[in-house]
Amino acid sequence: MYYYGEGTLKDDKQAFYWCQKSAEQGFADAQYNLGRMYYLRQGTSKDFKQAAYWIRKAYNSGDEGVVKRAKEFWEEHELWRYSEAE
Repeated sequence: MYYYGEGTLKDDKQAFYWCQKSAEQGFADAQYNLGRMYYLRQGTSKDFKQAAYWIRKAYNSGDEGVVKRAKEFWEEHELWRYSEAE
């Protein structure tokens, strides 16, 4: 809603806040979006390590669509460079 400004003004900080809440609850789409937001500096400061962390979580979710998008984002932006071994 805040991310796209649907029904309200676009607000990247609010979008980040709610996306983070959802990601922490285990929602794969939110984990992917949060990783992108950290990477692209949307509503937060740029943090490649956090981007890698959340994109990896999304990839490990098992949600087929999210896994595909996470894999593409991971490879395109070379997030392996910022990932800490788990």
